[in-house]
Amino acid sequence: MNNEKFSILVVDDTPENIDLLLEILKDDYKVRAAINGEQALKIARLKVAPDLILLDVMMPGIDGFEVCRQLKNDPTTSHIPIIFVTAKITTSDEIEGFTLGAVDYITKPISPPIVLARVKTQLALYDQNRELDRKVREQTRDINDTRLKIIQRLGRAAEFKDDNTGLHVMRMSHYARVLGIAAGMSEAMADMMLDAAPMHDIGKIGIPDSILQKAGPLDDNEWIVMQSHTQMGEDIIGDDNSELLQMAKAVAISHHEHWDGGGYPKGLAGEDIPMAGRIVAIVDVFDALTSVRPYKRSWAVEDALTYLQDNSGMQFDPKLVPLFVENIDKILAIKEQYFDHATP
Repeated sequence: MNNEKFSILVVDDTPENIDLLLEILKDDYKVRAAINGEQALKIARLKVAPDLILLDVMMPGIDGFEVCRQLKNDPTTSHIPIIFVTAKITTSDEIEGFTLGAVDYITKPISPPIVLARVKTQLALYDQNRELDRKVREQTRDINDTRLKIIQRLGRAAEFKDDNTGLHVMRMSHYARVLGIAAGMSEAMADMMLDAAPMHDIGKIGIPDSILQKAGPLDDNEWIVMQSHTQMGEDIIGDDNSELLQMAKAVAISHHEHWDGGGYPKGLAGEDIPMAGRIVAIVDVFDALTSVRPYKRSWAVEDALTYLQDNSGMQFDPKLVPLFVENIDKILAIKEQYFDHATP
């Protein structure tokens, strides 16, 4: 248990019963009181909620069962253990109370040793469960962090095949977040966009270096092989319940689709192309154009923006291109932050 005293809320419409429970509990716990169900609900929903509630059943207005029902249906208070303190103790009453989520019953007239023993037991369980929940959250966070790092490193591994710094995925993923926010994504969804974007070219792991690093134009057969990286990417990511991996999969398969239907691999058009794929299509091309590649020199930023605008409504989503241009100052700040010294 914690060294700090637990807090207990006593709820009873009879002042004498409240006074008796206060006398029993005051030396070991912080005790608050409510004389009806309405007060009990307000106190339980305060920022600092009680650690346990001793709740009378027979009260005017909102009775104890209804208070329990409302507290257990509220995610902010559902964790608080509730012990009914009542003279109403038929079998059907007990069943109803436990069905609603109460952890125990204390019968009236109350016995101080029994009250202290039941309260101590339930608070010990509560504290153990709270510590277990904390550890589970911590472990879940660690698992998610590890999964994210693996995703980022896989994205960089693919990029190292034709970009020996791997900074392309860092830049374009941050560009994607900026464009996602501009397009109306929530912060959480845009953060997921940031994390999923590095997987866009994971399928390049399966493309021969002779094609990826070829200095001249690809012939027809080589181009067919190059296009297969989108399907390879989808296959590598596979099916998973994770929203992040689902977005990464959509990005991998769709980032070379064109707004007018002229892209690959499926020839999707317009809003049939996933939003994440439409965003990555723009930021990927912009960064590729403004970076040195084995087959070309880097373009000036102005020329790259002109290319996006000239191909708006054909290759690119016509609603997203203006948003990208409007946020070019943020894009260039990211470009500077992840500057590749191989890129003049």
